[in-house]
Amino acid sequence: MSDVAIIDNGGANIASLRYALERLGASSHLTADSRELLAARRVILPGVGAAAEAMARLQALDLVELIPRLAQPVLGICLGMQLLFARSEEGADGEDTECLGLITERVSHLQSRPDLPVPHMGWNQLRLAAASPLLAGVHDGDHVYFVHSYAAPVGPWTLATADYGGEFSAAVRHENFFGVQFHPERSAAVGSRVLSNFLGLQ
Repeated sequence: MSDVAIIDNGGANIASLRYALERLGASSHLTADSRELLAARRVILPGVGAAAEAMARLQALDLVELIPRLAQPVLGICLGMQLLFARSEEGADGEDTECLGLITERVSHLQSRPDLPVPHMGWNQLRLAAASPLLAGVHDGDHVYFVHSYAAPVGPWTLATADYGGEFSAAVRHENFFGVQFHPERSAAVGSRVLSNFLGLQ
């Protein structure tokens, strides 16, 4: 069995993520099979794109009820982190998209300004908010790479924040579920450290 099961939710950047894991000595495989996900040592929920489309695909794969029941370490990346929340402002016809509901808050659109265009794309600094094994060895002010138009609020679930016209959650935790808004596979040494920490979670 591989070290990591990556949920096959149609997201982009999977090849880069798998290569980043491989550089750390971890094997991974894409799957939407519920039995494989339940049996996996660790699970990653990736995501690039729109919340409504991602949730519709998870629904079609019969994974919406299964994912919150996973007992092993789970890491949501970018949109995958946002899907851990109850709902997202990113929906059709002005309606929110219902998400997985592990964290009972709403993901909202970033506010655009002339000096801060949306999507937020590029390197930004982390501010640590709580101790966590996921961020061991990561320091206040370390830079990671973001690409997103929606962001999660700050609360008791927040492990680290970033600021882009306002503070938002850059890393979160709810029990065995972790999430990062940034792309660790594109975040150089800091991102590699986060993935390595995830691989070490029990």
